[in-house]
Amino acid sequence: MTDFEPLAKRLKVGTNAPVSPSSGPRGQSLCRKRQDNESVDDEKTQKNTSHQRMGPRQQQKFINTLEHWLVKPRKESDTPEVCQTQDDVGSTDDGGFESTSAQSLDCQNAELPTEFNMDEETQLLTVQDLEEHSQVSPASQDSAGSGLIHTLSCNDGGSETEELETCSASSETSVRHKTKITDFFSGTSSRRLLGRKGQPDKSPRKQDGDKESTSADGKPDVKWLGTPISELKRMPECGSPLPPLRNVPDQHTVMIRTDLLHSGKVPVPYPGMFKDTWDFIHAKMPCSSSNLFPIQDEETQEHQNKSRWELIKESLNKKFTSPLDFKNAILKYSSSIAKKWDFTALNLYCTKVLKPDAAEHLFDSLLPDMVQLALRASELCTKPIPLLKRGMTHSITMSQEQVACLLANAFFCTFPRRNSRKTEYCHYPDINFVRLFEGSSSKKIEKLKTLMCYFTSVTEQKPLGLVTFTRQSLDKPPQWESSQTHLTKLHITCEGTIEDDGHGMLQVDFANQFVGGGVTSSGLVQEEIRFLINPELIVSRLFTEALDHNECLIITGTQQYSKYTGYSQTYKCAGSHQDTTPRDDWQRRCTEIVAIDALHFRNFREQFRPEKINRELNKAYCGFARPEEKSQNLSAVATGNWGCGVFGGDTRLKALLQMLAAAEAGRDVAYFTFGDSQLMTDVHNMHCFLTEQNISVGEVYDLLGQYNSSVCKSCLGRRPDVSLYSFIYQQVSPLPGTR
Repeated sequence: MTDFEPLAKRLKVGTNAPVSPSSGPRGQSLCRKRQDNESVDDEKTQKNTSHQRMGPRQQQKFINTLEHWLVKPRKESDTPEVCQTQDDVGSTDDGGFESTSAQSLDCQNAELPTEFNMDEETQLLTVQDLEEHSQVSPASQDSAGSGLIHTLSCNDGGSETEELETCSASSETSVRHKTKITDFFSGTSSRRLLGRKGQPDKSPRKQDGDKESTSADGKPDVKWLGTPISELKRMPECGSPLPPLRNVPDQHTVMIRTDLLHSGKVPVPYPGMFKDTWDFIHAKMPCSSSNLFPIQDEETQEHQNKSRWELIKESLNKKFTSPLDFKNAILKYSSSIAKKWDFTALNLYCTKVLKPDAAEHLFDSLLPDMVQLALRASELCTKPIPLLKRGMTHSITMSQEQVACLLANAFFCTFPRRNSRKTEYCHYPDINFVRLFEGSSSKKIEKLKTLMCYFTSVTEQKPLGLVTFTRQSLDKPPQWESSQTHLTKLHITCEGTIEDDGHGMLQVDFANQFVGGGVTSSGLVQEEIRFLINPELIVSRLFTEALDHNECLIITGTQQYSKYTGYSQTYKCAGSHQDTTPRDDWQRRCTEIVAIDALHFRNFREQFRPEKINRELNKAYCGFARPEEKSQNLSAVATGNWGCGVFGGDTRLKALLQMLAAAEAGRDVAYFTFGDSQLMTDVHNMHCFLTEQNISVGEVYDLLGQYNSSVCKSCLGRRPDVSLYSFIYQQVSPLPGTR
């Protein structure tokens, strides 16, 4: 193995292995020493001992190993599995759109080798299947099982062991009690990358953070590390006063009367009359006079072009009594390709899911109200809506009522030229909901439930606020290699969610380059869930072209209308939600969400290449930076394992990159590991180490380059033998006698 020259020779670092500052509840020690009393040789000596003669820890190692590697026939049960498959994560059947959601177990962070793929007839053995009497905490299970991982390594230095990551199916009892995404991952720890010569990382901070005390129920006592979240800045408290809202040509399109904008009042559309525009720089509206549809004359049998909007109004104004009526109405104003459309999910929702009185309410009240909302398009959306094209930096501010009108039209599939990717909108996401109605997946049913909460709310009471959509382009990225900026505050937790605990912060959407991912089709992970519970985000798909490498989309003011439990296959709508988030001076909810899309890595080592590092740093910085604002007025970033699901990102690298980008942008970080307590410890330790050693952003960037050139390029396996964090600790370790 290559001997690396410590960076301390150049940085002249002269401190001992640092001690973590106090943080966490009740003054707990944050960086505790690991007690590793067993060696690989001990395991080899004891592995031939009969199972009855094994000690408790050796028994648990054997059990833990079997839990990782064995499968058994699936029990006849309809218990949903928490372990997420690629189909759950990405919606590749939805025209190539894949979600980059990263809220997943490590078993979802890398694609399983083909020979280990499990079909629907198998599931992982659980500890309960192997031992009924031994009670071992999750933390001790991970510790006990880690030793045998080394003996199962493959010929390439253990890389295949690291690639194979599995998770056990949840019991019916545990699934029943899950209320948030993090509940599915509580007590889990991601496996450490094997260090030099196949040994675990021996970093100055790893020994301090690996062992955690456990409570009586076996769960880790330490739930968060670093700066208390209460000390991080949030909006509106930290924000500077907003300038007066006004329309600025080529910069900011405002679709309401700003002089009549008052708290508690429904915003008034501007201009007063519908301005009909049909071109390539504005969204084509269904109510445009240029929106024509060929109709065959009953007498002459000749085709004549008729106003499609008139046909839409004629079809939708008829009374619906069944899903078939709904389907026939949509087909009357849709192209010939619509004959292939499938409305199975909608039919199941109306006939099998809704109770008779609820179905009656849907057809007698809710759908007619939605129709009237949709048909007010020419009254409410009077100003042409500009397309947010690639390379643009532009904002659109519209009222929540205007958003509701547009989403009602999306539900009835009225937007022209948006049902085929062969049109001028081939680089835009789907906006019509037709793909939401197809198939018999339970995920579609839950999506319909969630969206109906939204439409019920906005039809019963008009929403009063505004929403701003901003496409932001980064023209001049930072000079990362020369940055003298130092890391900002970090709060990291294995509990909580971005949308709940990150209220008032800049909340990261782990986005697809087509914003919203599979929200209108089969996707149902981090991004899709956020777009469902805050449906006003969906309207961005109408006018936002696919994001480029140096772009992001910022949405301010959306409201949460629904609650949920579960994740992906176990996602359930939990009813309506009353959003009490305060509003700013523009009458927007103080909820700011930034959509940034990560790269998709099929080769693990690829992400450490300088051009990939630069791309991810610039993408994150584009989303976090607000050059016009002072740092003291910027809220913290609420984020997590961005791009670490099916897209193959390394959690520890992505955490480090986001901390660098946030520091350069002048923001603190609240990081949610979604149940991964080991990741929480590792990232916190690295943050402490870099902060106490006074390492700048530019110096960390240089270390990333060294890691790629010294470790990744010379690696023959699928993953490097030395992990990134181990390398950084080795390079920055203080020189002897320089205290």
